[in-house]
Amino acid sequence: MRTATDSVALLRTLHRHRVDLIVVGMTAGVMQGAPVITLDLDILYSRVPDNIERLSTALAELRAVFRGDPRRIPPNASHLESRGHKLLETALGDLDVLGTLDEGLEYSDLLPDAVTIDIDGTPLRVLSLRRLIEIEKLDAVFEKPFFLRVHTLGAGTRN
Repeated sequence: MRTATDSVALLRTLHRHRVDLIVVGMTAGVMQGAPVITLDLDILYSRVPDNIERLSTALAELRAVFRGDPRRIPPNASHLESRGHKLLETALGDLDVLGTLDEGLEYSDLLPDAVTIDIDGTPLRVLSLRRLIEIEKLDAVFEKPFFLRVHTLGAGTRN
C-alpha cells in the first residue's frame, strides 16, 4: 500500500544538491493552496549535463529505484538524459522525475512560468497555478475534477 511522500524532505535533499527543477503536478497545486491530496512528488528538471550529475547524486542518496520493477533498478545518467518520465520510489516516497511534460515542454520552456515559494528557508521553483491549470487541463492523464473546481474558485488570482 502506498503512503504519502515526504515531499518537503525530498525537495530539501534535491535543493541541497543544487538540482535545477520546477515542482509540477498536484504538489505544485498544494504548495499554492489548492485543496487536494497527493501521494507523490512530480518534478521537471533541467537536462543539462551538470544538473543531471547533481540529480543523479541526489537520487543515489535517496536510494531511488524505478517504481514497480522488482529488479530495483536505480536510474542512471542515460535514463536522466532522456525526455521521458522516470517514475521512482525513494526512501522518502514516490518521486516522478520528468525530462519533459507530455506536451514536450522542457524545464527552460516553463522557467518563466515558475514562482518561487519558500518552504522553511528553502526557496523552491514551483509551476504557477495558472500555468499548471492550463497544462493539466490539456493532459488526459491528469484530468481530475480538482482542476476544474480550483479554476472555478478563482485560481487565476494566484501566479
